[in-house]
Amino acid sequence: MTGLTQSRTYLDNAATSWPKPEAVYAAVDRYQRESGAAVGRGATRVATELSATVGRCRERAARLLGAESAERVVFTFNGTDGLNLALNGLLQPGDRVVTTLAEHNSVLRPLWAQREFGGVEVDYGPLNADGIIDLNALRDRLTSETTLVVITHASNVTGMIQPIADVGEMAHEAGALVLVDAAQTAGHLPIDIESLPIDLLACSGHKGLLGPLGTGLLYLCPGMEELVFPMRLGGTGSQSETDEQPATMPDRYESGNHNAPGIVGLDAALGWIEEQGVASLREHEQGLTSQLMEGLRKINGVTIYGSASPEERVGVVSFNIDGIAPQEVATILDQNFGIEVRAGFHCAPRIHESLGTMGLGGTVRKSVGPFNTTEHIEAAIGAVREIADAM
Repeated sequence: MTGLTQSRTYLDNAATSWPKPEAVYAAVDRYQRESGAAVGRGATRVATELSATVGRCRERAARLLGAESAERVVFTFNGTDGLNLALNGLLQPGDRVVTTLAEHNSVLRPLWAQREFGGVEVDYGPLNADGIIDLNALRDRLTSETTLVVITHASNVTGMIQPIADVGEMAHEAGALVLVDAAQTAGHLPIDIESLPIDLLACSGHKGLLGPLGTGLLYLCPGMEELVFPMRLGGTGSQSETDEQPATMPDRYESGNHNAPGIVGLDAALGWIEEQGVASLREHEQGLTSQLMEGLRKINGVTIYGSASPEERVGVVSFNIDGIAPQEVATILDQNFGIEVRAGFHCAPRIHESLGTMGLGGTVRKSVGPFNTTEHIEAAIGAVREIADAM
């Protein structure tokens, strides 16, 4: 796999992946220069070609998620947009939601608003020392009044993979629906949504799916369109003779102009992922994650959060160096070594309360992608060693 230059080592793929496959750049550039059409808004040759590309992207996304029907996959503008659509379109006053302390603010903040202004009760399941949901505590929180369970597939702080199959089974047994945030797993882990107890799944298109920013997906299982009200109404290019929002999927949730250049780029990215195979990408990621964790563990004063096993996590590794704030570590890595990482709370404050890192200012996070190499990881380890040794 092609790597980055030594002058810029990018290890912030949990925020957004970079670089993208060359096919993504070519597809977006071709659209911008040669097409410029709007999705579903014309019958010209160029518009028809674009519609075919959008349809192919939807089919590729469905295959990646293990969904039988491509029409169940809705394009959103990012993972947050999909989660907001699912939560705000579904929840009603008097509903009860159970979620976890591992969630991102794209879940926590909509639930805060629903709790404060929408009459929705929200409960937060605790985590064990590694950052995994406590299943026994979760079971205790699932009552007959629970409407929805929301859980991240993998933490963007620790990288720990949550047992979504077990959680989903518990939720369904209690009569609750299940919403999964797959922002950190789509494109990183094999997902077979048809075999999992999942009703809704949202993810971004610009992280593990390697597409441009401004893209995302929301999967709704059959029947969910009757429960999730569309939060954005308007023109869909279909059934234009009526002022009523279409009930057909996916038009029901795709009002207004699509991010056409983004979807064209996402289509190319998904094509590249199909060629590589998610299993192969996962193997590459695990190798780099194992190398990174093994190297960091040998440095005095470094604390790594989450399980020591790379099989239990995606390629996200959070750590701290004794005596130095994570933001300072990130600045030194960038300015002195050309290594780009993320520092802070990573938009997931409650997991830092669980990990005990809130008072430290969060963590330093390194997250690998398909274009990282062993040389990048070795350089990142060496830089942390120099920083720790200087303390």
